[in-house]
Amino acid sequence: MLDKESVEQQALALIAQDGSNVAPRLAVELGISRQAVNAHLRRLVDKKLVTATGSTRARVYSLAILWEETRDYHLEGLSEDLVWRESFAPKLADLPFSVRDIWHYGVTEMVNNAIDHSEGSQLKILVQGNAHHACAQIKDDGVGIFHKIQLALGLYDPRESILELAKGKFTTDPARHSGEGIFFASKLFDEFAIMSGGLHFQHDHGQADILKGGSDDVSGTVVRLQLANQSQRIMQEVFDRFAAPEEYSFAETVVPVHLAQYEGEKLVSRSQAKRLYQRFERFKRVVLDFTDVAEIGQAFADELFRVFAKSHPEVDLQYVNLTDAVERMIKRALSVDA
Repeated sequence: MLDKESVEQQALALIAQDGSNVAPRLAVELGISRQAVNAHLRRLVDKKLVTATGSTRARVYSLAILWEETRDYHLEGLSEDLVWRESFAPKLADLPFSVRDIWHYGVTEMVNNAIDHSEGSQLKILVQGNAHHACAQIKDDGVGIFHKIQLALGLYDPRESILELAKGKFTTDPARHSGEGIFFASKLFDEFAIMSGGLHFQHDHGQADILKGGSDDVSGTVVRLQLANQSQRIMQEVFDRFAAPEEYSFAETVVPVHLAQYEGEKLVSRSQAKRLYQRFERFKRVVLDFTDVAEIGQAFADELFRVFAKSHPEVDLQYVNLTDAVERMIKRALSVDA
């Protein structure tokens, strides 16, 4: 039999996804009556954990903001630990240790990036929580992360910067940074987003990465983090997933291949393949995720799966989520030297 707390947690999770038609969705998911569901929802409203608007049949529920913190900091001389202690630690103190551990890592890494890389002068922090999750926004007034990476690598388009961030092990200051912070933060949080210029990179847990162009022109860089209060994710397990066996190094990466193609393009050329496999040699294993890639061209496949693979036998290239068309082209490339 489901206890009251479990039902309420499930209701909060559904409301976090979509506040409409909550009662029928929850009734189906838990196998209980609509009457019982409505009683649980009324309790959540009475406890001021959620708000409800509209009539009974068209009622829409929203998670109530239970606390909020905003602060402004000068970046010069700032310590990321100070930001954590002042703006985050007191608000997150009641969460499970493993959840606070993820928040501590993500916040200090993102704030440190702003301090060391943004070339800005101001940092603005917004963090708020509800009964289901906490979310944070970390904004600097610097040159913009995608623009800075574009200049550092001599990239043609700032959108290519997002592909480099998705791979991991990239930093514009290798003497002081490993380039791991953004990669692992994107894997640890339920939702991770970076907005800068007219670009918006979104990584939601279990979903394909999304690159949105043509959005509002954001000055500086905005990073958004969100994590469920009762998340079962363990930070060390995420680190271990991308480490080589018997080692502690960051040895594996998962690359969303669709980030290598611009809107309206297909992946057909050798230059596109070269852009994709840039810095692959820094990893022992590269998993190419072909989600949202319908097909690839012969030259692209040959450059990636034959030319690069032959010249870098130490890199284990793997691939997942293939369409039949992509799989056929990969097999064709692999058969050339067979």
